[in-house]
Amino acid sequence: MVANHTGTVNRRTLLKGVGAGGLAATAGCLGLGGGGGAVTIGQPAALTGQWDFLQPGVSKATDVAVQQINDAGLLDGRELAIERRDTAVEPQEARTVVTQLLENDDAVALLGLFSSELNPLYDFIQDQATPVITPWPGSNFLDTRGGDHGTPEDVSDDEWIWRTVISDTVHTAGAALRALDEDHDTVGIINGNTEGARSWVNGFRNAYEANDGTVAEQVEVSQGSSSYQSALDRLFESDFSAFAVSLPLEDATTLMSDWADGGYGRQPILSDPLAQQDLIDAVGEPLNGAWAASPGESGPNYSAFESAYQAGEGDAEINAWTAPAWDATIVTALAIERAGEATAEAVEQNLGPVSRGPGTEVADFTEGKEALANGDEINYQGAATDVSFTQFGNVLGSVVINQVQDQEFTQIDTITAQELQEFVPEGEY
Repeated sequence: MVANHTGTVNRRTLLKGVGAGGLAATAGCLGLGGGGGAVTIGQPAALTGQWDFLQPGVSKATDVAVQQINDAGLLDGRELAIERRDTAVEPQEARTVVTQLLENDDAVALLGLFSSELNPLYDFIQDQATPVITPWPGSNFLDTRGGDHGTPEDVSDDEWIWRTVISDTVHTAGAALRALDEDHDTVGIINGNTEGARSWVNGFRNAYEANDGTVAEQVEVSQGSSSYQSALDRLFESDFSAFAVSLPLEDATTLMSDWADGGYGRQPILSDPLAQQDLIDAVGEPLNGAWAASPGESGPNYSAFESAYQAGEGDAEINAWTAPAWDATIVTALAIERAGEATAEAVEQNLGPVSRGPGTEVADFTEGKEALANGDEINYQGAATDVSFTQFGNVLGSVVINQVQDQEFTQIDTITAQELQEFVPEGEY
């Protein structure tokens, strides 16, 4: 065994040392969740901070899914427990929370972490050797990082990150295609300076320029400003017909209120987290006509998820990350059930096999548990997408266009996953 700089055992080093074949026998000695008590899954969460308005829908989807799993019985009666800790979407706090979840709570998998946390903590996550199955990150940084590289039995080449939400590369491609379809051949861009805000813009700009669009001007702003008037002045000195905005909601509210007050006009294109009623309420009538391209609800079993969600306790609204949170929870539990044990390595080795097929298509944990008990292989068909993980742990789904009409967002168009797959081939999302 090799101790890392914190004095604790480095789990990835341990994996290399014992080899995959010795994992099952070793797991119990390490307190990795292989015993007979409750199975704990950690959820790093945005309970506070600039993205906290999105967490209630994700928390509720997770809790309702866990209740369904426990009603069906995990591993012949063991309970699944969620340990949720606040990271405020701050990388250093996320590092502390991940350590606590693994070392204090014995979590065997993590159902969280945003792009702004995962990208700077990528090497740290690799060292933990614990699967992160997250509904949050759109970052194109992960387009070719993560997953099991298509070799589930061999964890030596794994990168331990899986996401059940489509990449920014996919839905920003949808935004770029729609902008060009509307004859916006030249655009301006204004964005914040966080990883998430930049990732959205990078995806949009790459797809837009690859299809002969021209970016007249891009202005990056420091977030947290009380006014963005000067940045808008700089942006609108250029000639363009539409402008793309990528900022957290609070900053975008300030910026778009400045835009409305200044009478700048032109067509706003919003990043997907900005498809919020709060933005419309703050900016008012000038926002009519603005639109956002968001991950769609193209999973074969979205309606089953929605029914269960609406029947659950609490009144949190569904957002673009809610159904992916449901899928992350279900597919992780199915991986545990197929493995027959609850260890980090067992989850990692079975996420691909329960989601990629071939096998009996299942809509939820109960169906999956029954099929596995009958000796069948399974293929989980999800709510947000069909959850067919690529070798890099990514998924493909549809994109919906929501436009502000009469002071509310209205879905006006859908770009299917098949259309997007022609535009963004596997290996690039």
